[in-house]
Amino acid sequence: MHYLINNQNITDPALNLALEEYVVRNPGMTEDYFLLSFNSPAVIIGRHQNAFEEINLLFLRKKGIPVIRRLSGGGTVYHDKGNLNFSFITRYEKFKFNNYRFFNQPILEALHSLGIRAKSGGRNDLVIGQRKISGNAQFTSKNRMISHGTLLFRSRLDLLNQALLPPGGYFDSRAIKSARRRVVNVSDYLPRPMSMNKFRRIILEYVFRGQKEIPEYNPSLSQWNEIRQLADRKYHQWKWNFGESPDFSYHNKIITRAGEIQADLEIHKGLISKITISGEKLPVNQGLSMQKKMINLKYDPDVIKKTLSSLKFSSPHLKNLLQVWISLLFSPS
Repeated sequence: MHYLINNQNITDPALNLALEEYVVRNPGMTEDYFLLSFNSPAVIIGRHQNAFEEINLLFLRKKGIPVIRRLSGGGTVYHDKGNLNFSFITRYEKFKFNNYRFFNQPILEALHSLGIRAKSGGRNDLVIGQRKISGNAQFTSKNRMISHGTLLFRSRLDLLNQALLPPGGYFDSRAIKSARRRVVNVSDYLPRPMSMNKFRRIILEYVFRGQKEIPEYNPSLSQWNEIRQLADRKYHQWKWNFGESPDFSYHNKIITRAGEIQADLEIHKGLISKITISGEKLPVNQGLSMQKKMINLKYDPDVIKKTLSSLKFSSPHLKNLLQVWISLLFSPS
């Protein structure tokens, strides 16, 4: 590698993704670069995924954890400060594309130096035994490319498992589905405790092996302004993170004290284009009013709650019905 990108210890996942995009698309940046970063808690979904199909959205909203779409394909991953993110940003060459072993070799060598028997698992994962420690994906732009991945070092796996718990119901879409695998932290396999900073230094030693000093690339103030603008207009926006989900239909049903209630929806660019809620004891007039209000709304629990809460419900039962609808539309399986 030629340069380590100094990201100023930024932990905003949207900003770090914008930094990646800026470097890979900027025609003036022609060297090979390496980015090593930590992010505050976030769920990062693949470019061609249906965000709604992959995550426990109600849990994430409760915890204030954002969902962000990246440029590359592949599956959904969880980030926090116990997870190390690495990115190789290089000139595109045909032999590099889908060649995860080429990029991950120094990562594996670093792990082996610590006595960890990690290996490639499947096409683009790193595993210990049968458990995943790293998911990887790639993106190309003209004559440049990114190969990036995660390294679960000391991540909150309890939060990861809750965050990536898929919704109940049935989705019909052409979106790329995540390959669910059991995960484990690297730190659980170390012979002795190690800090994240030391682990980071070891990764850097192997990525830049043979170089006396690690050369840094420091983006200029004007470059950082462009990167922040990109993050604000894209990676912080619902339209990119959710609205770019492929169109899909959704069916679910739940049992309540008032009997069975079911939902059938069609979603276009993240907006509800068609909805039918039905149930034996569902009040017809109020139910139809609620359904009409939801047409062209964002398929988003906060938006739906706010809109339907503005209706003048005729009974306490109908107020309770709102929470039932949110559970019907968003609760995990």
